[in-house]
Amino acid sequence: MFLLPMTMSQVVAQTKLAYPDLVDRLYDFEALSKVPKTGERTMNFSSYDRSSVYDSLTDTYLRWDANSDGNGFIRKEGDEMVIFEADGPGVIWRIWSALAKEGHVKIYMDGEQKPSVDKPFRELFEKFEDEYPPLNFPNLVMTLSRGRNFYIPMPFQKHCKITMSGDWGNYYHVIYSKLPNGTIPDKSFDGTYSNEGKIALANADRILENRGFQRKIYPDEHEDRIDIEIGPGEKREISKILGPWAINRLELTFQDKDRTSDIFGDLWFDFSWDDKHMSAVHSPIGMFFGMGRDLANYRGMPIGVMGNTLYSDWYMPFHEKGSMAIVNTGEKPYKITLKVVRHQLGAQEDDFLYFNAKWHGDDSSEKDKPIDDSLTQNQGREIDWPMIAVKGTGRFCGVTLHIANFWEEPKEEPSSWWYGIGGEKTIDWWWGEGDEKFFVDGEKFPSTFGTGSEDYIGYAWSAEPPFPTFQSPFASQPATPITGKGHTVVNRFHIADNVPFNLSFEAYIERYKGRIWGKQNENICEYDVVAYYYLK
Repeated sequence: MFLLPMTMSQVVAQTKLAYPDLVDRLYDFEALSKVPKTGERTMNFSSYDRSSVYDSLTDTYLRWDANSDGNGFIRKEGDEMVIFEADGPGVIWRIWSALAKEGHVKIYMDGEQKPSVDKPFRELFEKFEDEYPPLNFPNLVMTLSRGRNFYIPMPFQKHCKITMSGDWGNYYHVIYSKLPNGTIPDKSFDGTYSNEGKIALANADRILENRGFQRKIYPDEHEDRIDIEIGPGEKREISKILGPWAINRLELTFQDKDRTSDIFGDLWFDFSWDDKHMSAVHSPIGMFFGMGRDLANYRGMPIGVMGNTLYSDWYMPFHEKGSMAIVNTGEKPYKITLKVVRHQLGAQEDDFLYFNAKWHGDDSSEKDKPIDDSLTQNQGREIDWPMIAVKGTGRFCGVTLHIANFWEEPKEEPSSWWYGIGGEKTIDWWWGEGDEKFFVDGEKFPSTFGTGSEDYIGYAWSAEPPFPTFQSPFASQPATPITGKGHTVVNRFHIADNVPFNLSFEAYIERYKGRIWGKQNENICEYDVVAYYYLK
């Protein structure tokens, strides 16, 4: 038998990614503006209730509010429960669980019979005295109010399968990306870390720890510092920058007297790019910076609040013009200072996505809210509340979500109580049962289907007293009442695990029914959200 030589057209060139290249994506904001490449996808495997299904014959969603989300799986193989299986090349970015116990997790790479990882599930998240890196990196492996999070990349070339056995715990998420066609990791994760890999992880942990204080510095940066006085009802253009530039840092500072005022809801950003992406950034400043309407210090990776300074490291490129305005929707005048740091784009950076951050809520009447009603008309999905639904090509990069929960307590004391903190009588009502669902490019069943609102953020079992607020690079809860009554603000940022799309993208959170005095009730909260995304 003779083998014919391959022609050049039959040879597919491959780009190999070293492990440090993948680790760098955990904090690469500039990469979010890159147009998705062919084959690139991000999806989620979780323990969601498998009785939720789509009926293609009737184009109807059945049992869409099913809520037994703790133990769903793909199939059984002997005594092992398969929870994740995907063809490569790909990268697992995040593993989360609400309860990790002694049952084993096994990770099989590229069809091998021997797992690369075989250990008690809880040891994936916990550091022991004899544990070596990377579990001593608290910004990559962390517990957020009882939720276990593992953000260390695990690449695979051909295939990856994850199984659970024994008493492993409850609830899981595994987020992974399929790499673009022609791109492959230089090796699959084998359960060990090279010296180069450890150095990259240590560097990433240091960068994530210093978020807000330190950032990427470009050699050709230009800084504008703008003092603004704005009266009630005014819209003020604060900067018009002729391109091509990319804004890579914003810092907003305000006067001490405004720390407890309505400034965070009254003042709105309104940014447009190139006279065609109008009001691409349209949000109250408090929500844009991830804290809601009340001052709350926290440091996320792309945005955060440090004292009187609100910062953003979102990457905002434009070709010809960046128009930045601020609107005072309130009844008081304000004085603020805005620092805008930008660097000039080169000719090689012609093709990019534009940054968007758009607010909408239950009472929103904004015409430019990021909801395309033609995407949201589906039978049986009344429980789904849209956070974003847009057409086009882009990347979804996260949300800040505000939940206002003000229910009326019943006049009569119920016959049975749920006893909470310190044995005190409290009310059994919880807004966070709603699952997140992401539909990419018109798919009928979501490629991301979660297990609960707090699980999506990264915590678990509501807010843990006595310190229910928390912060981390990719997920924070800057504000919440322990009882659940009042204002809760959470945010979740998708940096390495951003979700690319080519035709459309829809992200929903279920407005799930809670319980008051042990009886089921409709969700009585009011929601509003800022969605962060890039669009062609």
